Amino acid sequence: MKLSLVIPCYNEAENVLPLFNKINDTFSSSDFSYEFIFVNDGSSDGTIDELRKISDMNERPVKIIDFSRNFGKEAAIYAGLRETTGEYISLIDADLQQNPEFVLKMVNILDENREYDCVAAYQEKRNEGKVKIFFKNCFYKIINKMADIEFVNGASDFRTFRRNMCEAILEMSEYHRFSKGIFSWVGFNTYYMPYSADERLSGTSKWSFLKLCKYAIEGIVAFTTTPLRISTMIGTLTSFASLIYMLVVIIQKLAFGIAIPGYATIVVLILFLGGIQLLSLGIIGEYLSKTYIQTKGRPIYIAKEITSNDV
Repeated sequence: MKLSLVIPCYNEAENVLPLFNKINDTFSSSDFSYEFIFVNDGSSDGTIDELRKISDMNERPVKIIDFSRNFGKEAAIYAGLRETTGEYISLIDADLQQNPEFVLKMVNILDENREYDCVAAYQEKRNEGKVKIFFKNCFYKIINKMADIEFVNGASDFRTFRRNMCEAILEMSEYHRFSKGIFSWVGFNTYYMPYSADERLSGTSKWSFLKLCKYAIEGIVAFTTTPLRISTMIGTLTSFASLIYMLVVIIQKLAFGIAIPGYATIVVLILFLGGIQLLSLGIIGEYLSKTYIQTKGRPIYIAKEITSNDV
């Protein structure tokens, strides 16, 4: 098998068949073999029924991984990668925003350039609101200053890579997954290819602003311990500043007889120091919670059913 297409699906009943047809139309002039690996991530809109119809067509090898519930896109990607058999593996969304023509370009780049192990697509111009773009740019600036690996601004999960890179990714079986970081962490030579995202064929994006913020925090916690160091530095500086202020107050009282500042000063200091302590505890709690869940050894996903039409 030349190419395995891994397609996570969450409530994409109206999109999966048009995507399947579009990929087949796009690849019609190609002479290599390819397979579809659909991962139904606990959809509630009949996506699984549409996927079974696609499988029953017997036009191409189709494997369906049906989750017992919604485990998230990261788990769906991991599950799909585990079932691949192709020399190359492509990750593509089911909403038709990512044109399959770019997959062909990725395959050609890998065929013609043995030095590259992966071709990753990035958006030169995002079709999003200015506020969301601003916060995304801030995230990449922050995490690149904190982390030991590089996160390319705008690089998405839409990419094609060789089998050896896929095996390296599968070795990272951590529960809390952040694929952008995992792709960078495993290394391998990556070619970044610009692309323009199309409009969704149907439905709305599953990524709200709050979900994106949560995902960003997951990435920072997963790939850097800098927030813990910052918490330590802030605690050290505030302790030092508090000591100096205490000495100033004592000297004022003993040497000049100046009344010690009263209620307002105490309240401000208590609120300030209390806020820093709670912030530090929150940062520590994020890391502890991830460690706690990881030590439970729970599976990344549970597949209710895995089917294949064996074409």
